[in-house]
Amino acid sequence: MGHTRWLDDEEQRTWRAFLAAQRLVSDKVERRLQSGAGMPQAYYEILVRLSEAPERTLRMSALADCALSSRSRVSHAVARMEEAGWVERRSCPTDRRGQLARLTDRGFEVLAAAAPDHVESVREAVFDGLTPAQQAGLREACEAVVAHLSGSGQWPVTGDSGPDGPDPAQAS
Repeated sequence: MGHTRWLDDEEQRTWRAFLAAQRLVSDKVERRLQSGAGMPQAYYEILVRLSEAPERTLRMSALADCALSSRSRVSHAVARMEEAGWVERRSCPTDRRGQLARLTDRGFEVLAAAAPDHVESVREAVFDGLTPAQQAGLREACEAVVAHLSGSGQWPVTGDSGPDGPDPAQAS
């Protein structure tokens, strides 16, 4: 086993501040979304990703990737949202093993109704407590962590892909 690279005092302080901030923000946003819209943050994220996709449709595997979630978790969430009439699933026409998820008009209405309060909760939890310079620093730090951990340097963006996922011709 190699040498342990212990955190120094400043790194420990940064790590603990990051954990506390992440947990407090997530908890506040989750509670507000649950009480206001009656849905968990994971469902909201799926609805947003579908709303941003071409034809409001994504392959289930691409949806899991862009939501940074497991395929089984997304499949379960989509099944629940299907029951509510927010999402519909259908077979992928280009791959019989694949499935597509499509945001229904009802799902879009639910998302549109939930969005203003959700955005306000995010603003209150994060942006109202930061100066513009701190916001830029937070974004830069988060983008650096994403680049380090994902290897791509980008948060998955659904707007760059069709229902079957990214266009292989455009992949770098």
